[in-house]
Amino acid sequence: MSGAAAEGTRGRMPAWVGAYVRLIDGANAAIGRVAMFILFALMGVMLWGAFARAALAPPIWTDEMGQFLMMGYFLLGGAYALQQDSAVRMDLLYSGWADRTRAIVDCVTILTLFVYLGVLLWGGIESTAYAFEYGERRRGLWRPYMAPIKVVMVTGIVLMLLQCTAIFLRDLAKAMRREL
Repeated sequence: MSGAAAEGTRGRMPAWVGAYVRLIDGANAAIGRVAMFILFALMGVMLWGAFARAALAPPIWTDEMGQFLMMGYFLLGGAYALQQDSAVRMDLLYSGWADRTRAIVDCVTILTLFVYLGVLLWGGIESTAYAFEYGERRRGLWRPYMAPIKVVMVTGIVLMLLQCTAIFLRDLAKAMRREL
């Protein structure tokens, strides 16, 4: 193998890494764009609640439904926000670093996010199993079942974990000076 050919194979990440990153980025972009429309449902529910209160017939379900929709919006859109790099970052030193240095630091710091999301996922799975097993309902007049929103919660956490893995692999490639 010539020197140029050896350099070409050493300069790329394995094909499965690039395929994984493209798959997760594409899936989370699609899900995130669909999740954006949850805001319209939220506005409709809140508007209905406001009109109903004005007519002196307040519905018992609008406040809790609004909370559920907002939770779904945040959790299903979280992976998309990570993908778009729209998360808040302390930029005191970060902006002055070279791309490779940023990638190395990001590879290390994303590990804390993995731990955090892992603990959330563990608790979310246990809470979802409990909701299904015991038919858990929210306290209050409306008493909606909790299992559907907990499934959305676990799904959102899994999507964020998958996106963090894709971000880690992308940063690892950059830190190793390899192409995806």
